[in-house]
Amino acid sequence: MRLLILGGTAMLGRELARQAIDRGIDVTCAARGTGPIPDGADFVRVERDLDDGLETVKSREWDAVIDLTRQPGHARRAVRDIRTRHWVFISSGNAYARFDRPEQNEDAELLEPLADDVMSDMSEYGAAKVACEQTVRASQESWTVIRSGLIGGAGDATGRSGYYPWRFAHPTGPDVLAPPDLTFPVALIDIEDLASWTLDCATGHAHGTFNATGLTTTLAEFLDTARSVAGASVTTRRVPGEILSAAGVGAWMGTPSLPLWIDEPDWRWFATLDTTAARNAGLVTRPLADTLAAALEYEYHRTAPRAAGLTDDEERALRERLDS
Repeated sequence: MRLLILGGTAMLGRELARQAIDRGIDVTCAARGTGPIPDGADFVRVERDLDDGLETVKSREWDAVIDLTRQPGHARRAVRDIRTRHWVFISSGNAYARFDRPEQNEDAELLEPLADDVMSDMSEYGAAKVACEQTVRASQESWTVIRSGLIGGAGDATGRSGYYPWRFAHPTGPDVLAPPDLTFPVALIDIEDLASWTLDCATGHAHGTFNATGLTTTLAEFLDTARSVAGASVTTRRVPGEILSAAGVGAWMGTPSLPLWIDEPDWRWFATLDTTAARNAGLVTRPLADTLAAALEYEYHRTAPRAAGLTDDEERALRERLDS
């Protein structure tokens, strides 16, 4: 089988390539080359911002293509130039228009698709993914669209899945500071599970649109699991929202932040998705503890600062505010 991965140098792309090679698949990664690809994959440098940027891969017919782009122009040129028996597009739960209801299924309302070829900023990410989805469906007879939830585990450079296990393993005081609402719903999918099922869809030509994430839990249960994975005995202390705001500590991600919660009621169910269709089509997700253990192991080897959470000094300063 000849598989073309449009990407392959970032977190999910590398994992897709690695697992595909392990399956004996002939893998080609077409990307700018900003990161390493797994041994055994062919690399073709492409510049997808150019109209003829895929010239080096358009002459072959592929058994399957997996595209991870967020730019509608990339998707439009790719389906125009590349011939394949099956197309898999990795979309996002950000494509949905509302997040004030739990576990939406694939028929829920979507954002209006982005008309432009390029996002102006990340606020257009969901709309851009919708435009890419529509392009794939309109141009391919055989296709899979996967709306992924939050991805965690090994290689999570954002630190959203690794921050709390790391913090429990390296507390700066007698407790670990946490968001004020520990009932906040949380779900994420392990990078290895998402990659494995994506390859199943590519090789099996699964047809349709699927949500893909883990089972919904609460932030309290997430923190308990992170504590257990870290082998820690320190407690959790909730920080009132007004103190977080005064300290400039954000929500969900970014620095400084307390990850995995959102202090807006209309976004309460942002992380959750109904994955019934995907599970009926073979998606299997591992226990949360396994994902957090992998994320913690990655934290010990990361080479760049995490993009979520608090540094030691930031957590100490926030604790001083609480105690003053």
